Amino acid sequence: MLNLSVILEDSAREHPDRTAIVSGDARMSYALVNTLANQVANLLASRGVGPGDTVALACPNLPYFPVVYYGVLKAGAAVVPLNVLLQPREIAYHLRDSGAKALFCFEGTPDLPLGERGLAAYREAVPDGPHADGFFLLPATPLAVESGIDGVQTLWAALRGRSETFETTATAPDDTAVILYTSGTTGQPKGAELSHQNMLMNAIVSDEMFERTGEDVLLATLPLFHSFGQTVIMNVGFRRRASLVLMPRFDPAGALALMREERVTFFAGVPTMYWAMLTAVRAGGGAAPATLRTAVAGGSSLPVEVLKDFEKTFGVPVLEGYGLSETSPVASFNQRDRPTKPGSVGTPVWGVEMRLIDAGWDTVEGEGPGEIAVRGHNVMKGYYGRPEATAEVTKDGWFRTGDIATRDADGFYFIVDRAKDMIIRGGFNVYPRELEEVLMTHEAVSLAAVVGVPHESLGEEVKAHVILKPGAAVTEEELVEWCKATMAAYKYPRLVEFRESFPMTASGKILKRELR
Repeated sequence: MLNLSVILEDSAREHPDRTAIVSGDARMSYALVNTLANQVANLLASRGVGPGDTVALACPNLPYFPVVYYGVLKAGAAVVPLNVLLQPREIAYHLRDSGAKALFCFEGTPDLPLGERGLAAYREAVPDGPHADGFFLLPATPLAVESGIDGVQTLWAALRGRSETFETTATAPDDTAVILYTSGTTGQPKGAELSHQNMLMNAIVSDEMFERTGEDVLLATLPLFHSFGQTVIMNVGFRRRASLVLMPRFDPAGALALMREERVTFFAGVPTMYWAMLTAVRAGGGAAPATLRTAVAGGSSLPVEVLKDFEKTFGVPVLEGYGLSETSPVASFNQRDRPTKPGSVGTPVWGVEMRLIDAGWDTVEGEGPGEIAVRGHNVMKGYYGRPEATAEVTKDGWFRTGDIATRDADGFYFIVDRAKDMIIRGGFNVYPRELEEVLMTHEAVSLAAVVGVPHESLGEEVKAHVILKPGAAVTEEELVEWCKATMAAYKYPRLVEFRESFPMTASGKILKRELR
């Protein structure tokens, strides 16, 4: 037997009274989180949900998330975390595609009526049959038994009278624990099917890489429905019996304040979060926390200028890593017991291999560039219900990532760009990340995002979207001329657009498809 919920159960058994979750003024012990997860498991079992079934969860970073997540796992079912920004049509697609037997859905707010969206989607996707009553509202008012939506049962009403003990279902290492849906930048989103072994090994290996203080406090502002936050924050935090400070929506000044108030020792974020916190400190919107010991970056490549600035300002080295939903997610990292290299995503983590390949799966020797392929305990079982799509990206245990990288003589990998983000201008390959790194060395530039836009004769033209530093002044023409003098003729951006902000995903990645 191997069940990912052991991460919670073991910590609750060893340190029942230790604070597991901090959410606003609420403090929840490991014993309480485990008890509530047991009640969720009993609820699901009473509805006939068990091994082989899937249960969807749509919830921001609130105590409901780990309670339901581990409760579903205890019942032997697989969790399908959903992005809270999805519209009803998109939620219904995910429910149908995953075959979800139940949906635990946060009520939401007037600005984000997630509960109404979820209910509409559930009624469309699961119109009748034995699981028609499997919609459970996670109320915005803590412990509310009465529902704000007529005819819908709240979680607390459904849990009333349920046993507080549950014998965790015996699941095999290769049984599915989580189905993580890709962002769907090309075609419909696909569900990466991850086993208990995938997720547990990734949490253990990640946990062992990072420094422990004995009384760790992790800031959970990365969405827990995303693979990065789920593994590196929630599962790692619960394994090391740490306290998780939940932040439902990232705000740089608010994050800095929480880090100081709760004495946070461990922060993980995407590059835009690091950039935003630095910008807030510069604007007088908060000071760096003195307790911070570990800073982890992933999700996309962290600009070297931001990395250096953060380390100087916060006095903490940033450990940058790499991974995807399909790799549970961690594949490589700059690890604390080895020298780190700015701009690199480090070396493969324990038990994982990486290599560079060409379009025909042949190995690219030397520095590259080539496409990263990954093999190890972290690689998904496949895309749920899509054997053809799985066959396109897997071969002999290897998974091809779609990310282009180089590798130095020490085995450190450097992400060049996503293959799909590469710009082909007049037959020449242009990698946006390279240009973004250069643009951010300009004294007026705070953040840059480079994309390809259609061009009649060249196929694509290079366009830079730029956020300027506060008080900085430079014209589009001046910046183009600076780029012309700094970059090769075939690659420098001919087009520049100044912006106040960039469109982003819920996890803080820049949505380049909306900039094209």
